[in-house]
Amino acid sequence: MWQHDGRSSYSVKGWSPMRQQSFISIPLDIPDVRVLKTELSKAGELILTVESLLNTTTCRRCGKTISARHGYDEVRDLRHLPILGHPVYLRIRPKRFRCPFCDGHPTTTQTLHWYDPQALHTKAFEQHLLVHLVNSTLADGAVKEDVSYDALLGILDHYLTTSVDWSAIGSFETMGIDEIALRKGHRDYVAVITARTATGQLHVLAVLADRLKATLSAWLGTIPPAIGTRITTVCTDMWDGYVEAVSEELPHATIVIDRFHVARHYRDAVDSLRKQELRRLKAELPKDEQQVLEKTLWPMRKAPDELSEEERARRDGLLALSPSLAKAYKLREELTTIFDTARAKADGLRRIRFWRQRVVRSGLDCFAAFLKLLDSWQDRIANYFHHRQNSGFVEGFNNKLKVLKRRCYGVTNPARLFQRLTLDTDGYRRFNRFAKAAH
Repeated sequence: MWQHDGRSSYSVKGWSPMRQQSFISIPLDIPDVRVLKTELSKAGELILTVESLLNTTTCRRCGKTISARHGYDEVRDLRHLPILGHPVYLRIRPKRFRCPFCDGHPTTTQTLHWYDPQALHTKAFEQHLLVHLVNSTLADGAVKEDVSYDALLGILDHYLTTSVDWSAIGSFETMGIDEIALRKGHRDYVAVITARTATGQLHVLAVLADRLKATLSAWLGTIPPAIGTRITTVCTDMWDGYVEAVSEELPHATIVIDRFHVARHYRDAVDSLRKQELRRLKAELPKDEQQVLEKTLWPMRKAPDELSEEERARRDGLLALSPSLAKAYKLREELTTIFDTARAKADGLRRIRFWRQRVVRSGLDCFAAFLKLLDSWQDRIANYFHHRQNSGFVEGFNNKLKVLKRRCYGVTNPARLFQRLTLDTDGYRRFNRFAKAAH
């Protein structure tokens, strides 16, 4: 049985195993309302009939405060936060007031801050839905919360803009540019621009429809001057359009080739050699000796200090059969160590040049394409060593992009993608009322 206490909280009456009555009182957490009645429907819905304690409103025509009562508007049922597993509805009949100042004395329905006049839900429930959509899908959210897909789209549009609100972004010095293919196997890339504030918060600044230089240049031109002049570092991949656009629009910023993209190129070189060597060894070894070639993909790809004993044994078994692969693997790990340990640009450049010489002397050709990239981009790659942490958030966000792409397959609209990325990166902070209270 549900009971109300006459104001803005209500009590839940139940029975303990000892057959003694027990009560809990739950605050409604909505000011200026009184609970008149509580009901539990046959469908298990908790319906709280409430009324406003405010006896004024603002005239819809002249904007003055009015207090002359003129009855009530129609009854409204607004979905609210669930309680103890029950869907909750707040039933209210808004007050109406007549304006003594306007000709014809028009009437106005009282509006309350905790819901929008045209909404089907309270604002608290809408933000509850947004929190549950973080790292989830609209389809899942609709099923779990028993709301319509279209309702969730409307809530997204109400709370999340489709372009950056510069006034809501804190001060930042580092910006990242990356891209994602919206559909696997297609080259319909969108450019994703992010920033990390001084407090470490990640913000999505833009999702551009393509990765053309002109598109990025046009967007960079919209950055407010007060913000643009503070950007000291731009992390990007080895794409001429990005680098040229940033060089022209933000000439004072240092361009850093993101370590994640550099690593992908030299690690792919070793992975290609691994596949080549596996084909050769399978053709040469008797079948009863080919067991050593099995399950070697991840032992070769993972960092050495992350390998289990079994994985390390499989890696070593493969490398013992292929001297060229062993040599390439060692060079790969040496370059990774340089990125991990060099603390200054001059030191990083010197060690990379020595590494390049060792690659040439090795006689391996698997690194040929990477060496060409290195020659073209060496200086901007080495900018990473100025402040090694600069591109870390870009790498982490790249992984979040991949996860979102898999989870929200079919999201091809840049504006929608901007909303979903914004929600995933900032949703808990913005819409979780408990997180707000903690801060």
